[in-house]
Amino acid sequence: MAMMTGEEYVESMRKMNLQVYMFGKKIDNPVDDPILRPSLNSVKATYDLACNPEFEDLMTATSSFTGKKINRFLHIHQGTEDLVKKVKMQRMLGQQTAACFQRCVGMDAFNAVFSTTFEIDKKYGTNYHKNFVEYAKYCQEKDFTVDGAMTDPKGDRGLAPHAQPDPDMYLRVVEQREDGIVVRGAKAHQTGAINSQEMIVMPTISMGPEDKEYAVSFAVPTDAEGIIMIVGRQSCDTRKLEGSELDVGNSEFGGMEALVVFDDVFVPNDRIFLNGESEFAGMMVERFAGYHRQSYGGCKVGVGDVLIGAAAVAAEYNGCAKASHIKDKLIEMTHLNETLYCCGIACSAEGTRTESGNYMIDLLLANVCKQNVTRFPYEIARLAEDIAGGIVVTAPSEADLRSPVTGPYVEKYMAAAKGVTVENRLRILRLIENLCLGSAAVGYRTESMHGAGSPQAQRIMISRQGNLPMKKELAKKIAKIKE
Repeated sequence: MAMMTGEEYVESMRKMNLQVYMFGKKIDNPVDDPILRPSLNSVKATYDLACNPEFEDLMTATSSFTGKKINRFLHIHQGTEDLVKKVKMQRMLGQQTAACFQRCVGMDAFNAVFSTTFEIDKKYGTNYHKNFVEYAKYCQEKDFTVDGAMTDPKGDRGLAPHAQPDPDMYLRVVEQREDGIVVRGAKAHQTGAINSQEMIVMPTISMGPEDKEYAVSFAVPTDAEGIIMIVGRQSCDTRKLEGSELDVGNSEFGGMEALVVFDDVFVPNDRIFLNGESEFAGMMVERFAGYHRQSYGGCKVGVGDVLIGAAAVAAEYNGCAKASHIKDKLIEMTHLNETLYCCGIACSAEGTRTESGNYMIDLLLANVCKQNVTRFPYEIARLAEDIAGGIVVTAPSEADLRSPVTGPYVEKYMAAAKGVTVENRLRILRLIENLCLGSAAVGYRTESMHGAGSPQAQRIMISRQGNLPMKKELAKKIAKIKE
């Protein structure tokens, strides 16, 4: 099968029998639901842009399995050039959508599972790596969107998986069968789950032998029997039901997350990538987290580009673009944004080959990248709100603008710089609101804090990877200390 167009992707999602719930009701047609459709459009863009010659170099790659052209989101990284192109692709997509385009998790799961299964097979003689290679080829051939599922609800964070009062707080194997396994549990914050045809499940933490039943990785179709998706709420989400694309801020694109429940889901043997080899759970988690922390040096930077641009436009519309403090704030926003990009590129350029043959980013630099992402987008958003002014959260609605009664007042008192229409001023304010406070903030500001692990998770990895003993020896050598 050739690579799909955006429309072909949309039609493929119509054929899925997803069990999606939102606001307590089953959504029979997620594809055309007005709240969910913008998130589907973001994924659709990854197909449309892959078919565009202008973006082909970034959006596509050559499969290391078949030699065919594939979407880069389904690629196994073959060198540092692939790692760098991944980050550049993510920045471009952030610029094009100003939203979460949802496929990074699957791409990062692809590469983490690929190398980890190779090492499990090497130790235990299992068939996990072969299983995964065949699965990857299948997804490449179908040109599927693959979701990556790692985060468990976790219950009491002070207790290990096996010690939880409710054993389902971490996804686990509840039945070992001759032809496969049955799993039960849930995965939280699942970005793009309802817009994916497939899902790769991984453990969420390192595990010991007593957590053996929780050390599991596998792939299932997203409409497999027993999978239920409960859509997470986003700020301003019901604005999409009001019929005003102006008030939404970014009416075409968006992101989505869901709580994905696995209610005794069967997984056949040829789709299992880890099943009880608990000492490899940590390796899979660490590698996935590293790749995903690299990703944030691309996607968040692209969305940041849009926000910086929106702040600059707002300053012009407000009539204060030439003020020195406005110029300085835009410079600071750019400095912070490009620093994030530097980290994403650096950890990619310093990548190394794994035993399996794919390339892994520099883990220390990837964690530094994500640590910066937990801070800089918040400052970028703060400065954008500063530049835009308080009107960004108190502006009248489009209905008030169009009303024969209130419209003339809105036109009169919302006017700013000469030659700028009130409608255009409202549009840029709503975009800033969307990125800083609205539904897109889930994929920019808040996700910058918790996506790919909380700040403390990165600090732990920075401590592990920082090689402090070597640095102490350097200092002692220069100081001519002899012990």
